[in-house]
Amino acid sequence: MSSIAKALNGENLLTSRRGLAWQTGALVASLTIVYAPILAAMTEHWRIVPDYSHGFLIVPLAIYFAYEKIYYLQATPISGSWWGVALLAFGLLLLAIGQLGSLLTSLRAGYVFGLMGLVLLLLGKEIFTVLLFPMGFLLLMIPLPQSLVNVVAFPLQLLAAEWAVAIMHLMNIPVLLEGNIIHLAGGDLFVAEACSGLRSLMALLTLGVVFAHFFRKESFVQQIVLIASTIPIAIFVNTIRVAITGVLAQYHGQEAATGFIHEFQGMITFSVAFLILLGEARLLEIFRKPPAEELH
Repeated sequence: MSSIAKALNGENLLTSRRGLAWQTGALVASLTIVYAPILAAMTEHWRIVPDYSHGFLIVPLAIYFAYEKIYYLQATPISGSWWGVALLAFGLLLLAIGQLGSLLTSLRAGYVFGLMGLVLLLLGKEIFTVLLFPMGFLLLMIPLPQSLVNVVAFPLQLLAAEWAVAIMHLMNIPVLLEGNIIHLAGGDLFVAEACSGLRSLMALLTLGVVFAHFFRKESFVQQIVLIASTIPIAIFVNTIRVAITGVLAQYHGQEAATGFIHEFQGMITFSVAFLILLGEARLLEIFRKPPAEELH
């Protein structure tokens, strides 16, 4: 024990900065092992359900966001906070609720709040504040509860169908809307749950958070505006996608609106959504700049 203390310049192994960091890392690893079956099931969810395939990028990005703050972490004092016990208790409560009620979202969120609790308990409020964004970003890897998806997806389907029909009317295409079914001269087009735009919404929301973090660090207001705008942008581009599908079905048959062409439309419209986000960021930058005469 004395040789270890000497190697740490006389600091006690358990209370030294390096010792506390190792303890936190070990406990986080233990927490991950305990939650391993839950996390493995969530990873399988990402693979099976395309709406959440962006989940594979969340953990590497969160680690990178934490690494970005390495110099702040080195300069920030470590002082454990008992408030971490409250976060740990909340994480355990979510775990218990998830186990008793078979609620996957609660089970998965319990891991993130448990991680936050350990950091706050052992490393303190200052370190917790520095790492709050990377840890909070992990919440985006958790799929929405199916009950919420059922509530949200159908209104989005109806909205996409209604706006797509309005666009086709502007193009003088004879079309009739009945719920989420678009009746065309050559057949019916069913706006399914996969066409609700939820997939592009979740992916674009994640992209908006990453974009705002990298390119708008100097303005918290702009970050909020950019992230919030991903919702209407995703709804808009999904409407365009449904309208294009309807036009292709009208003039080239149902086969032209399905399969690879349909998937390719998804990639194109998502690219358009990102370009709109870039354009919005550029406009915000222009409006934020002071007039030239104020610079002198």
